[in-house]
Amino acid sequence: MKKESNFVPEGTGGTARGPVMTRRGFGLAMAASAMLPRAAFAEGQGAEHGKLIATAFNRRLLPPEYPETPVWGYNGQTPGTELRLTQGARLRQTLRNDLDQPTTIHWHGLRIDNAMDGVPGMTQPAVQPGQEFVYDFTVPDAGTYWYHAHNRSTEQIARGLLGALIVEEPNAPDIDREEVLVIDDWLVGRDGALVADFEAPHARAHGGRIGNLITTNGDFDLTMKARRNERMRLRLINASNARVFDFALQGLEGWVMALDGMPLADTPAVGEALTLGPGQRADLFVDVTAEVGEQAYLVRLDRDQASSQVMFEVGGVASAKRREAPAALPPNRKPALEGLKDLKARPLVLEGGAMGGLQNAILDGNRRSFEELIKANQFWSFNGIVGQTDTPFLDVKMGETQLVEIRNDTSFPHAMHLHGMHFQELDKDGTPGRLRDTTLLFPREVRQIAFVADNPGDWLFHCHMLSHAASGMTSWIRVQA
Repeated sequence: MKKESNFVPEGTGGTARGPVMTRRGFGLAMAASAMLPRAAFAEGQGAEHGKLIATAFNRRLLPPEYPETPVWGYNGQTPGTELRLTQGARLRQTLRNDLDQPTTIHWHGLRIDNAMDGVPGMTQPAVQPGQEFVYDFTVPDAGTYWYHAHNRSTEQIARGLLGALIVEEPNAPDIDREEVLVIDDWLVGRDGALVADFEAPHARAHGGRIGNLITTNGDFDLTMKARRNERMRLRLINASNARVFDFALQGLEGWVMALDGMPLADTPAVGEALTLGPGQRADLFVDVTAEVGEQAYLVRLDRDQASSQVMFEVGGVASAKRREAPAALPPNRKPALEGLKDLKARPLVLEGGAMGGLQNAILDGNRRSFEELIKANQFWSFNGIVGQTDTPFLDVKMGETQLVEIRNDTSFPHAMHLHGMHFQELDKDGTPGRLRDTTLLFPREVRQIAFVADNPGDWLFHCHMLSHAASGMTSWIRVQA
């Protein structure tokens, strides 16, 4: 795979692409260094006590022949400053808003106190320009998480207001090194500026805001060094507004150790494709199997081609032979699903969008035709209701087990994200499976999820295709203490 820009200017009719080979060629090959900004605080500061300044600045996203791109970020970086703590530590970050519109920070995937969840109008007031807000909580679970803006999310995340939050296990696993890979896509014009129509009806009614430039840690052609037989932990974060990524490995062999921060007991091998929807994360342990002088790749699969997402140049040898397969990571707390077999599933029907067949739905308390919804720039519904309601989708008592059946009756995928709690995806036979905070449903797919309502407060439950959330796919759950 040769390196080249994956940028296709907006309006050329092309699609984002990168260093490519055909998917068939990738399969045959399988058979045969820019770094994420790390925490840079003044002495005496760190993730336990620091400041995240939301501000506008220019950053080079595109190749040198294009201008720099005006973006937003934290502390002059996008992705923002990496926050790293040990499980059980206290995080205290002061958000200062130097932007020209209100903002907040949501700590995606963390089971924390409701007041710290970062949802304006629900858990806190939006932080106005020139103001500050202190986020202060304990991180209960080890794993890979991220933080991002949660006011006008479609715009603010697309402009770059996001960063990685890493919670380390008390005892370090047997690896040589780790890399945090924040994978995003951007919609950029020939002038280097972001395409500013964040409420575009086409994006709202279809797959969401899909970019034409794909980056890793803000770099369009990220290259790193590696050694033969080196074992790396790759922490993958899909920070895109709407794009679903499929990844594979070349010159690397590995295991899926955790999804959405939660360790897996079975640690399956990375197969032909690892799928991550918006907001989802995966921890991989990978061994470098490519020879010295060769290249290894984290590969992005896109339709009929394979592209280099990250290239590793292999130089030197970490050890004479490979390690044994890794043991599972220590599990995080998993509440017992009491009485699950006796529960009747609460339905959540996803409807609407282009080619969806939605005839009408309730908006602001009134039933509207789909034509009227289009005029309001609203396209999606949960159980026939558009947007967040005054009453919650679920109103439950602390400690109760809940069962929800999600049915995607639309022509597009949706990544359903629950704040404040993790749920278990149920297998087809009803057996509880993996803990997730975001579940990806493809068109016409049905999935049951179950969780223990063990975190009191009002929690959002929404599609993490952010244009979909802004145009109807937002609800909430109340857990009474």
